Amino acid sequence: MRIKPKIWLTRHIQVGLSALGRLSRTPLSTLMTTTVIGITLALPTGLYLLLTNLQHLAGSWERTTTISLFLQMNTADQQTGQLARRLRQRDGIDRVEVISRNAAMQEFRRLSGFSEALEALGDNPLPPVLVIQPGLRFDDPDHAEKLLEEMRTLPEVDIARLDMQWVKRFHAITEIARRGVLVIASLLGMAVLLVIGNTIRLEIQNRRAEIEVTRLVGATNAFIRRPFLYSGLWYGLLGGAIAWLLVSVAFWLLQNPVERLAALYHSQFGLTTMDASLILTLLGGSALLGLFGSWLSVSRHLSGSEPD
Repeated sequence: MRIKPKIWLTRHIQVGLSALGRLSRTPLSTLMTTTVIGITLALPTGLYLLLTNLQHLAGSWERTTTISLFLQMNTADQQTGQLARRLRQRDGIDRVEVISRNAAMQEFRRLSGFSEALEALGDNPLPPVLVIQPGLRFDDPDHAEKLLEEMRTLPEVDIARLDMQWVKRFHAITEIARRGVLVIASLLGMAVLLVIGNTIRLEIQNRRAEIEVTRLVGATNAFIRRPFLYSGLWYGLLGGAIAWLLVSVAFWLLQNPVERLAALYHSQFGLTTMDASLILTLLGGSALLGLFGSWLSVSRHLSGSEPD
């Protein structure tokens, strides 16, 4: 006989609420189990969110990357200005700053501390410099390198410099960190499976007599398995909610110190907290871990509960 979808859904809702009620009757044990799950899930979630913030910070740093064009020594101020105007009209370049030979010497004298020694020089040894701020098209290292090669071909340019090594190194470090977070998340996910599986195994042992009676009256394995699956689902979902709470509180406590530190460097950077997609991923993933862990435990131990 085929069960109507409405009846099937009603039965599942009843079993799910019954499993939640059973957990609520042992609040201390349930709280301890879900807290362990929450702490286990909070670690990879927090690391992932921290890595995301570091990548956002790196993105803001990359926008400050500049190309310095050291022009030929015999380049006149008029030629320097004309070259700067041509570059400003070029697509992909946001800003061009002109540093004349005199301005470069004054800045070098102010920063170096060798003002007396510089007075002994007959001529100014510093060339005019153009500082170029690339646009969004040249944010990544590969496109910035292409722009640098184009700037080197200009006849007025003697040396073109682009310090992108730190960006490449940072990208490499964040890629290693990302994979490390995936490894940690996988290991801790296995730990959650073991915690939930062991909890469901103990529940099966405590309800062995009830399972034997339901078998004697003709209950199927699916009927017996269903409440344990919902128990695992609730354990995982509640653990995910606790992990969400822990990570949110931790980043809320870090928000003000990070903003104060960023203000010292004249930055508007602020920590990015958990958005809706990450919250749904955390809760959905934790619920699936709970469901899968309980399914493994029930599949292993249910056969041992059959009556002789």
